[in-house]
Amino acid sequence: MADAHAKPDHDYHIIDPSPWPFIGSVGAFVMAIGGVAWMQYLKGNEFALFGINLASPWLFFIGLAIVLYTMFAWWSDTIKESHEGHHTPVVSLHLRYGMILFIASEVMFFVAWFWAFFDASLFPGETQQYARDAFTGGVWPPKGIEVLDPFHLPLYNTIILLLSGTTVTWAHHALLHDDRKGLINGLILTVGLGALFSMVQAYEYIHAPFGFQDSIYGATFFMSTGFHGFHVLVGTIFLLVCLIRAMKGDFTSKQHFGFEAAAWYWHFVDVVWLFLFANIYVWASIGAPIAHGH
Repeated sequence: MADAHAKPDHDYHIIDPSPWPFIGSVGAFVMAIGGVAWMQYLKGNEFALFGINLASPWLFFIGLAIVLYTMFAWWSDTIKESHEGHHTPVVSLHLRYGMILFIASEVMFFVAWFWAFFDASLFPGETQQYARDAFTGGVWPPKGIEVLDPFHLPLYNTIILLLSGTTVTWAHHALLHDDRKGLINGLILTVGLGALFSMVQAYEYIHAPFGFQDSIYGATFFMSTGFHGFHVLVGTIFLLVCLIRAMKGDFTSKQHFGFEAAAWYWHFVDVVWLFLFANIYVWASIGAPIAHGH
């Protein structure tokens, strides 16, 4: 049986027993409990579990560290399996199916935030009637809200992301033609543009003329654009890892799913931003007072 496992006569890869699903689940559980404990700590409350007050941010970060280490170790194992020749065309196809399904789940995640935004913006009278804490004054944006100028920093960030989509495509094209220098240069530019986007968005948030708790406008704005910003950060790290692997010579024109997955994810982030820019920044600002200098 050991010989059959080492030299299979099929295209599928039967993986060795792995501790990472269990360890990752434990880390996620600890992080979830830690998140509740952290929120209770911020509210000045206790969070007692088995007679122990866990109200502090430390439990969350312990769980986060376990999850991050699991991600690093599990993906390292996957890379090792690829180098050992286990990623046959069938296995590679299934890895792509997995990434497609993951991006599909991310699409539905953002659908929820767009749903919340359009529910409040298209029916501001109902929002006023049924949710006093989200008072709109029957108009959108709500009365008293000054919005960001969509053709200032948001437009700047749109150009940045569109350029990054171009550079990651250049990197992919270079990889397919065994141009290692072009691959590395394209990834360097993409990672730099991703980092620049995050810095511009951080500046925009710091100087925003409204807050998260000010109104339903602020809540939907920061939840949708903030989660997108988080995805940009994750995608930038994803591409940075690909850059390091490209410098080590891990990718070939025939086998480069790790890079391909990162490129798909980055294009997804680009498309989501275009919807955010068109609707939450541009459409929602029509006829609304715009904060000067923003």
